[in-house]
Amino acid sequence: MRSAAEGRGRRWQTACRGLLVAMALATCLAGANAQQGAPGITQRTAFPPFDPNAPACSPPPGLRKALTFVQENQREFLQGVDHGLSQAAKDRGLEYSKVEVENDAAKAAEQLRLVRASKAGAVIGTSSDAATVSRGLQDVIWSGAFVGTVMPPPATLLVNAPQYATGKALTDSAIAYINAKFGGKASVVLLTQDTMQYLSPRFQAMRDGLDKLPGVTIVADIAPNPVSKEGGFATMNTILLANPNIDVVLGADAVVLGALKALRAAGRDRPDQFLGGIDGEPEAVSEIKKGSGPYKASISLASPVFGYAMGQFAADWLEGKSIPQAMDILPVALTRQNIAQYEADLVNPAAVYFDPARRNAYLKMYGNICYDTRDRYVNFPWSSEQK
Repeated sequence: MRSAAEGRGRRWQTACRGLLVAMALATCLAGANAQQGAPGITQRTAFPPFDPNAPACSPPPGLRKALTFVQENQREFLQGVDHGLSQAAKDRGLEYSKVEVENDAAKAAEQLRLVRASKAGAVIGTSSDAATVSRGLQDVIWSGAFVGTVMPPPATLLVNAPQYATGKALTDSAIAYINAKFGGKASVVLLTQDTMQYLSPRFQAMRDGLDKLPGVTIVADIAPNPVSKEGGFATMNTILLANPNIDVVLGADAVVLGALKALRAAGRDRPDQFLGGIDGEPEAVSEIKKGSGPYKASISLASPVFGYAMGQFAADWLEGKSIPQAMDILPVALTRQNIAQYEADLVNPAAVYFDPARRNAYLKMYGNICYDTRDRYVNFPWSSEQK
């Protein structure tokens, strides 16, 4: 039989083990809570112009001088971002890597987890499903790293275009053409991205402009899935079954190029059609340069140029410098007259970045943030159009 002393000893050991487990659990939970970090700026805020002479602060400790691009898909627009980022990383001595997630938001979230675990100092993330990747981006921010995004928050540097102005620039070109060539009457297809709230203003601008023309009929207003050349091709094939005579197609370059492919395959393309897109993708530029085909306009968002700028600011962040919180990608309407200079700028975005006059034609920067003030990261859908 056990003595009373032995019983008390065993009870004491059990109690101690329980206390140690409880302490370990409390420590673990405290650590998890500590990782939560600041929520960032969640209320809509109008940032002042970026101050390039703002005081420097501390470089983030314990992070590698490495920049990773978690790329949504292989659209030419995003390939342009990759080109700019890789050039900036090379120029600033950053290790550079790219991971294509093929429109898989869960895969993107996992890649962000791996980026943080590797202690990479900077990441650029794009995804069509902002909600799925937002926590992963936030975790990277809380680690002290630079995070850049194209439109959706959260980010230490959020890049966006004035979306309504971008849509209006393309619509104005289309309206002028409809009035001049079709006497104000046209059958129009809108290939939208309304499923992504950050882009919806550009398509509202298209509707607002076209609604002013009584002779215009919007025969289709639809969001291809995925937003790619393949998605545009499939969607346009379906539209042509009910509406074989199309005069105007508007949308992102990728999907409009797919629509052009479908029109050609069906023998429904005409030289007098107006196909116009947004993004200034190389294939769209090539079509415009032909001068005799349906593709008439593209609104440039110069992805290699802003990609290069983001890469430069990532390197600045890792050196403890102050960088912008937000950056406008200014829309530029491409014409046959300015395409040559535009193409040169895409090939050599560094030359644009270091020439203030050329850079300011493409980009406008707002706010200031650095490692020491990283709790002020952007965590709302920023746009310069919303005050």
